[in-house]
Amino acid sequence: MHRGIGQTLLLGRKMAAPGAEPQILVQYLVLRKDLSQAPFSWPAGALVAQACHAATAALHIHRDHPHTVAYLQELERMRKVVLEAPDETILKELAATLRQKNIDHMLWLEQPENVATCIALRPYPKEEVNQYLKKFRLFK
Repeated sequence: MHRGIGQTLLLGRKMAAPGAEPQILVQYLVLRKDLSQAPFSWPAGALVAQACHAATAALHIHRDHPHTVAYLQELERMRKVVLEAPDETILKELAATLRQKNIDHMLWLEQPENVATCIALRPYPKEEVNQYLKKFRLFK
């Protein structure tokens, strides 16, 4: 366990009522479902890699944010939720909404094709971002 974790955790979380658990941080990912289907038919490993790239990039870009610091200091308690977007248009619309609402995220573009494949948010308390993600269901 890292030294000073308790102090860092308090920085990134809202103070809970006495005796209550601290606020849980979640990293949300939204992955394109159509990439797993014809005509694309990407293998599962390729889709998992896209989500990993997006998640890693979002964590790196926002590494100094108190929520990200707290999230990374509790490696055994990380929470990620992977949701599905039906296609690239919907994924890009979500990215635009997140930008407009100042929600920190990373839209991963697979290269060299420059294809949008996944969005990863930095870690957030779910109450702060679920209104933007509630129309997306769990990735299957």
